[in-house]
Amino acid sequence: MPTPTITLSKTIEADLHTLFEFQLDQEGIHLAAFTSKDHTDKAAYFEKYSKFLTDPTNNTQTIKIDDQIVGSIGKFVMFGDNEITYWIDRKFWGQGIATRALQEFLEIEKNRPLHGRVAFDNYGSQRVWRTVVL
Repeated sequence: MPTPTITLSKTIEADLHTLFEFQLDQEGIHLAAFTSKDHTDKAAYFEKYSKFLTDPTNNTQTIKIDDQIVGSIGKFVMFGDNEITYWIDRKFWGQGIATRALQEFLEIEKNRPLHGRVAFDNYGSQRVWRTVVL
């Protein structure tokens, strides 16, 4: 089976509809290191992430396979540190997409150092970090 081609593109507001749906997944919420107070509040989600899209300190990218949105990855600044975040639609977990997206993202995001946090029980993301960063 051929490896699907992953592309990263600057996230646009239209992408937020799909990305919002991904973060409603209960298992994904459990494994995320950081989530909103009410992850089901679409208006709050759009207000927050629309600001991220226009913030010049952020680099927000949409992950696609064959023009299908499968997740997001980005850099943001928190307490003066450059942080990386990503979210993959659960249908695509375990396929190496996060690993490949992070590798590609590190080629386009030039700010260093970069930091990432992983929930203690998110073994998939721990594997991504060990593979790409360590």
